[in-house]
Amino acid sequence: MEKTFLTQLYNYQQEIEQVPPNTEIAGWANSLICLLFPEKSECRYGSVAELEQSFLQLKEQLTSLLYATKACSCCNIEEISRDFFESLPEIHRLLQTDVDAILQGDPAAHSHFEIVRAYPGFLAICYYRIAHALLRLNVPLLPRILTEHAHSLTGIDIHPGAAIGEHFFIDHGTGIVIGETTHIGNHVKLYQGVTLGALSVEKNMARLKRHPTVEDHVVIYSNATILGGETVIGRNSIIGGNVWLTKSVPAGTKVYHKSEIHVIESEMLES
Repeated sequence: MEKTFLTQLYNYQQEIEQVPPNTEIAGWANSLICLLFPEKSECRYGSVAELEQSFLQLKEQLTSLLYATKACSCCNIEEISRDFFESLPEIHRLLQTDVDAILQGDPAAHSHFEIVRAYPGFLAICYYRIAHALLRLNVPLLPRILTEHAHSLTGIDIHPGAAIGEHFFIDHGTGIVIGETTHIGNHVKLYQGVTLGALSVEKNMARLKRHPTVEDHVVIYSNATILGGETVIGRNSIIGGNVWLTKSVPAGTKVYHKSEIHVIESEMLES
C-alpha cells in the first residue's frame, strides 16, 4: 500500500473529532429506558435513594458524552444535562400513553409488560422521545445516533426532529419512515411500510417544512406514502394501504387504493 495514502489517512484521522462509539451512546439510552421501564431488565432497586443514584450516574454519563461530542462551544453543558433529566417525568408520561395506545388498539397485546419487553414499535418510540428531547435542547449528533440505532434494531426510521403527540401507536412497524419536519397529532396509528416523506430533497429546502402533517385520531394503513410539507391529513381520517398522497384531505376522510383481484377456481379451469 502506498505510503502517501497511509499518510493522508493518518492525517485525516488526526483531524476528525474523537467521538465515543455509537454502542456507548446507545448503551446510555438503553440504560435510561431500563430505569424508566424496569420490565426491560432484571434490575431492581432497594430504595428510592438507590434509584436516584442510578439516575445521577446516567446524568453524569450524558454530561461526559456532551463534552466528548463537543455539543456546543458557548453553551452550558451541565445545564443542558440537568434540563434533560428534569424533562424525564414528561417523557415517561408520554411513553406511558404510547403503551396505553398499543394495549387498547392491538387485540394481540395482552399486557403492559409484553408491550414494553417485546414490541419493536414501542422501542423505536422510546429512542425517538429521548432523542427528540435532546434535540429540543439543541444537542447535535447524539439524537440522530440514537434514532439510527433504533432504526437498525427495529426497521423503523423516525427522525428526531419530527413532532409526535401522545398516544402514538406503531403496529408491526418494519419499514416505517417519518421525516424530520413531520407533525403528528394525538392518537395516531401507523402500520408497517408507511412513509411520511418529502416531495423534494433539494438541499436548499433544509430549513423548510418538507414533510406532512397528520392530525389527531388518524389511522394510516400499510405501505401508504404521504409526501409534502403542505400536505395535511385531517383529523379522524383513515388512509388505506398502498395509497399515494401528495395533497391534503379534510377531516373525516377515507382514502383507499382501488385495485381489482380476479380469482379463477381450478374447477372452472378444468371445465
